[in-house]
Amino acid sequence: MPSRKPAKQPPTEPPKLLSGGNPQIPKGDGDAPVQAYIAAMPGWKQAVGRRLDDLIARTVPDVHKAVKWNTPLYGLKGQGWFLSFHCFDRYIKVAFFRGTSLRPIPPVESKQNEVRYFHIHETDTLDDAQFASWVKQASELPGEKL
Repeated sequence: MPSRKPAKQPPTEPPKLLSGGNPQIPKGDGDAPVQAYIAAMPGWKQAVGRRLDDLIARTVPDVHKAVKWNTPLYGLKGQGWFLSFHCFDRYIKVAFFRGTSLRPIPPVESKQNEVRYFHIHETDTLDDAQFASWVKQASELPGEKL
């Protein structure tokens, strides 16, 4: 009987960081790819990513997660996505896809009609209550089909 060779294991190299330090993570559905993205976020951004993910999951317990285009997405199954975040050199950009419907409206405008952004810099103090309020409101609006 011929001996079987063990299956080749893929190399366990850390994810490549794209421009601005955004992790390159394979597209995937569920919590695992989002956690891989967060684990690959550079420096101070990793702790903020964990905090955002925790706040989102606590605020919307049945949240659906995925990574597409090297960006974690949060939504509700069958209802679309309501937010994402992305690393840049000096900040994390949180995108609320129906941000103009949130109160108060997140501060950073977008070229897209309904999208609003919230930028988090290293020295910023995140207002958990305000962020959770935006997440709750966003989760109750029609989601974006991406």
